[in-house]
Amino acid sequence: MRPVLVAFGRAMLSQLHVRMLLLTVLPFLVSLAIWGAILYVGLQPLIDWGYAWFVAHDAFRLADSVLAPIGAGFATKVIVPLLAMWVLLPLMILTALVFIGVLAMPIIIRHVGGRHFPQLEKRRGGSIGGSLWLSLSSFVVFALLWLLTLPLSALPPLGFVAHLLLWGWLTYRVLAYDALADHADKEEWRAIRHLHRWPLLAIGTATAFLGAAPTLLWLGGVLSMLLLPLFAALSIWLYVLVFIFSGLWFEYYCLEALARYRMQPPMQDIN
Repeated sequence: MRPVLVAFGRAMLSQLHVRMLLLTVLPFLVSLAIWGAILYVGLQPLIDWGYAWFVAHDAFRLADSVLAPIGAGFATKVIVPLLAMWVLLPLMILTALVFIGVLAMPIIIRHVGGRHFPQLEKRRGGSIGGSLWLSLSSFVVFALLWLLTLPLSALPPLGFVAHLLLWGWLTYRVLAYDALADHADKEEWRAIRHLHRWPLLAIGTATAFLGAAPTLLWLGGVLSMLLLPLFAALSIWLYVLVFIFSGLWFEYYCLEALARYRMQPPMQDIN
């Protein structure tokens, strides 16, 4: 556990570096421009379709029968806009994740590798294509599970735990690959992922706690709906900030693990 905490401390200090703070700007602006256009064009049609579906299937009565007994009957009046926002949320996460992988991780790798691991040989076992494929395939699984667990949002403890675990899994899957893409070859990447899977999963789960902060902005009911543009922009920026810190944490841990791995005799079989 000590290497995880050491990497956390290093990531925290690096996050305060001016270069890392400025690194949040470009992915945020690009994501904001994309989602500003999408929400302007598509949000109202999505809400209108949702209302029509609820009316056609008598879903308002069903929702009221479920929510009223637990004292949340008021949510029936805004359930369609809230569901629309919660459906869009994973797509916002994907946007931030892709732009962090493409725009931010190369800078993070140079920042951490150049300052703290200058002697570590770059074997370039990863690629942008591999990162994008892993991000998209992991997101498909993430999005499906996110939608399946949406009903748990009516029970805040269960919903929080479910989304926390999903966040941790997604972060672990994507950022561990990106962190080793430049320095490790494919065999080393598989070995590090196998030997350090539990510490890496712990880092992913820990950063999921930070990732829960933007999600809380969407729990404000009517207020979330009225302040949707502001909440959407703030959510995107917080996701970008969390992903950059997560990238730093994974980078420090993975490069240290790789350096130690290369000092050991090669393993014949890691399975």
